[in-house]
Amino acid sequence: MTSTTTTVRDDHATKRRALRAVTITACLPYLGLKAAWVAGSHVGIPEGSILRDADTSLVVANAVTILMDAAVVVLALLLTRPWGRRVPAWLLLLPMWGAVGLLTPIMYGFPAQLLVRALGGGAAAGSGGGGKRQFLDEWVFGVVYTGFIVQGLALGALFVLYARDRWGHLWQGTVGDLKAASPGRGQRAALTAAAVLAVVPGGVHLLWACGRPAGLAPEIARAYDAVFAAGETGYVLYAVATAAGIALLLSGANRGSRLPLRVPLLLAGVGSAASAAWGGWQLLATLTSLADDGRGPTAAMGVTYAEQVITGLLVLAAGARFFAARSARTPAAVPGRTAAGVPGRTGAEALAS
Repeated sequence: MTSTTTTVRDDHATKRRALRAVTITACLPYLGLKAAWVAGSHVGIPEGSILRDADTSLVVANAVTILMDAAVVVLALLLTRPWGRRVPAWLLLLPMWGAVGLLTPIMYGFPAQLLVRALGGGAAAGSGGGGKRQFLDEWVFGVVYTGFIVQGLALGALFVLYARDRWGHLWQGTVGDLKAASPGRGQRAALTAAAVLAVVPGGVHLLWACGRPAGLAPEIARAYDAVFAAGETGYVLYAVATAAGIALLLSGANRGSRLPLRVPLLLAGVGSAASAAWGGWQLLATLTSLADDGRGPTAAMGVTYAEQVITGLLVLAAGARFFAARSARTPAAVPGRTAAGVPGRTGAEALAS
């Protein structure tokens, strides 16, 4: 038995090391390009691109995005090194929530847009809605977004392994098991509000995906094509996932549903994170843009992005309360084994720390 346990532990350690190496390696192209641009290089930036006339704000933006991707490297180390077991839950889960939110739309949107182009949809390179060439060479998008997709897959796998060991007992069972201890009134109110709010930006993005320009900046509306529509469908899916996850959780708890608890938690968690993170990123661009010639975001776009952020924050707050309460009354799944891998600590103490 000891030999078998040791073998399994070694296999898991090998898997984690491999995933960590893949995650960090996938960060290097983006970090390298951004560092080169901050240093003044024009690699990947064609002649005539407005990025060749970079001002201080663009340099600062590049430096910030370097820090954001470097955080993925830190997360990969945290999820695989012994000291990562001692990190307080909130200090891990907040950046991980942000990483999931930022990477998920790329993992869906980039392949979807490539498929649309392969099927003959979208504008030709360098024109209209596909006019990325006026900013960057096409190879840059392929290299960078492929790296992001690999980061998302590998980092996600690392987090699943880590979370299963530390908090796995908290999402075991079915939704119906919550009937005896369903979410409190405050959590229900927050989740219900989030589900209702998610429908609004989801509907707006559906209109934009279908070619209805209401609320879009004129420049964006004129550049509409199938590639743009493919990206917009992602925001519709994230809104649907958020609302569906919440509905399954609240209604299932009342009627004793046999649905595994992890299903609605995953839907609501990933959907809200993707909506909020990209909504926040685009809202930041809206608030900092002073363009009023049709190129800048409109007020309707700003409101849509703000609703996405509010939805995500409501789900995040309710989720934190839900897991904290559940950890206080749910013992660790395996007697004698700690959820955090630290002797003498219970699952509840590990989550709260």
